[in-house]
Amino acid sequence: MTGVFRANNPINTFMLFIYGLLLKLEWFLHPQVPVIQKADGFLYNHILSALKPTLDKYPSTYSIIAFLFLYTQAISFNQLLNNRRLIQKPNYLAGMSYLLITSFFTEWNVLSAPLVINTLLIWVWARMSNIYNNPHVKSTLFNIGMMVGIATFFYFPSIAFVLLIIFALILTRPPRIAEWIIIMLGIATPWYLLFAWLFLTNQLYSFQVSGIHIGYPVYAKNNAQYIGIALILFTTIVGAVFVQGNIRRQVVQVRKGWGLTVLYVIVALFVPFINTTYNLQYWILATVPLSAFIACFFFYPTKKILAASVHWIMVAFAIYMTYFKK
Repeated sequence: MTGVFRANNPINTFMLFIYGLLLKLEWFLHPQVPVIQKADGFLYNHILSALKPTLDKYPSTYSIIAFLFLYTQAISFNQLLNNRRLIQKPNYLAGMSYLLITSFFTEWNVLSAPLVINTLLIWVWARMSNIYNNPHVKSTLFNIGMMVGIATFFYFPSIAFVLLIIFALILTRPPRIAEWIIIMLGIATPWYLLFAWLFLTNQLYSFQVSGIHIGYPVYAKNNAQYIGIALILFTTIVGAVFVQGNIRRQVVQVRKGWGLTVLYVIVALFVPFINTTYNLQYWILATVPLSAFIACFFFYPTKKILAASVHWIMVAFAIYMTYFKK
């Protein structure tokens, strides 16, 4: 299967759909109804509250929506990696890796606020990876800031991704205070418009925002989940070693792109530590950038049997967690 997705064949877009569908078939047969949580943003909870009276009658709709989010995220992030030439040759391994590792745990296959904002963060990552020598960087930075501000409406701890934007600027451009101010204005704009509307409709004092709580998040609840985390970490670390071994032969733009991906991983792993509710659901934010390194694990080994063997071990684990351990 890794051999199929190593090729840059347009039919792999459809093959990836079938691959994800087979991995996540159980969630269509036994759909999970999402639960409104206080840690989630007000906009996400309002949308979910409006949809639940109708969709709760057809719970499989939730699974369809969650799968469409996962599939479109896999395709879009994979396309971005190919366009930025972060891997030596274009392929579909990043999309495959994303659909594979998100099949490990129930929480990553249920419609949730972090799942939704993964789509927004992929858009942010795409724009940030293009700010190097961008002649229209101010408008781009303002739009990036606005997108992060909107993401906090769905899940407030995603405000931590401001750090990603700042570090990305430090990594790719000479420090300019004006650009940092533009980012902050972009982040503040959605909140300014929201508070203006709340004030005009006399709802300002009844409005509440889910806060930030620093604590020690849950990593796993049983040994099987620790095995899944270990598989993700193993393939990520080995993939990162392959990236390091090949990065010196890459152009500056590619090296900066990988540096930005590392920052994406660090910030995404930090977010659950400032969450008010602790479960594996919020770790899905890290699966997008991790899938880039896992794709390198499947792409670069000269002995393809190693990559193929680990892939089928991971598939077997996903099946076990889905059908037997769930």
